[in-house]
Order: sequence, then C-alpha cells, then structure tokens
Amino acid sequence: MHGDLQILGRAIKQAQYRQHRALDSALSAVGTTLAQWDALRAISRSPGASARELAAATFQSEQAFGTLVGRLAAQGLVERRPGHGRRIEHHLTPAGEQVLMAGHKVADEVLAACFSSLPDADRATLLGLLQRLTGERDT
Repeated sequence: MHGDLQILGRAIKQAQYRQHRALDSALSAVGTTLAQWDALRAISRSPGASARELAAATFQSEQAFGTLVGRLAAQGLVERRPGHGRRIEHHLTPAGEQVLMAGHKVADEVLAACFSSLPDADRATLLGLLQRLTGERDT
C-alpha cells in the first residue's frame, strides 16, 4: 500500500514540477517569474496585506517574501505603504497591474496545455479531490 501512496505523491510532485517549469519559462516572455507573478496575484487578491499574510499566501517564508517584494518594489510593480502601527501594507502599482494581467494571459495558455489531456469532467474531479485534501473550497 505504501508503494501506491509514494507513487501518487511522486505523480503529484511531477505534475506540479512540469507545470511550474512551463509557467516560469512562459512568464519570462512578459518580464516576470512564477514567484514574482504569484506575489503580484496575492497582493491583487489582498491589497493592503502585510508581508506575513502574503508570505503565507504564497507558501514562502517572511524573509523570502520580503526579498521578493523588495525586487518588485525596485521594478516599480509594488508599493509598500505604512499601515496601522508597524504594519507595512502592499499594493500593486499600475505597472504591477499590467504585469499581472499579462501573466494571467500566459498562465491561462500554459495551464490549458498542461491539463489538455484531461477532459473537463476529469479536471473537475481532480480539482474536487485536491480541494478535499487541502481543505480548501475555492482558490
């Protein structure tokens, strides 16, 4: 039994790795990386969020996210503003919005290709199963 579970775990990791490589490669054409685009998505979903909240949303440490958002700010894609107390809030700039939108178009194409071998019903089933495993409903 544990052999089957290990095969399942490896298959999930392999699919994720292939998807991430394809996304990172394609996103470079619009001047960003997967990590940067993911950070822009997180900030867009939660404008004004703290680095701690955004790090958790992007599966990064606060230190790694801080380094990443520093690069995004230097590129003029993200603005950090003082919030309540010591909190620093994060917002997209108009240039950040443009990169985010360009990334959405690229990601739609790449993900369509990644999942093209699965019919719609199988994709819906896979999504439902993964959401049950992660305890999430709509991400």
